[in-house]
Amino acid sequence: MPKSTVSIDHSLGQEEALQRIKGMMGSVKENYGSQVSDLQEEWTDNGGTFSFKAMGFKISGDLAVTDSKVVIDAEYPWAAKPFQSTIETTIRERAERLLK
Repeated sequence: MPKSTVSIDHSLGQEEALQRIKGMMGSVKENYGSQVSDLQEEWTDNGGTFSFKAMGFKISGDLAVTDSKVVIDAEYPWAAKPFQSTIETTIRERAERLLK
């Protein structure tokens, strides 16, 4: 399966950054409910795992949150490979806005 890693620097501290990232996952449910299904997420003190289906593709991954960085690793099926750049750009843009 293709993988993407997106790393975003921040200055919020670990706890605040993690809360904001959790909020991002919640907004996916609200804003894209008709396009996203089977959203699952599990959280720890410094990150978590997620999975969902979007446009028929299963996407899963994990996040690690430190005092100064969020790293999001995602896996998706080969059929979604042509959309890799779009996926990475979308994740990066949303996370950067959230962590400012």
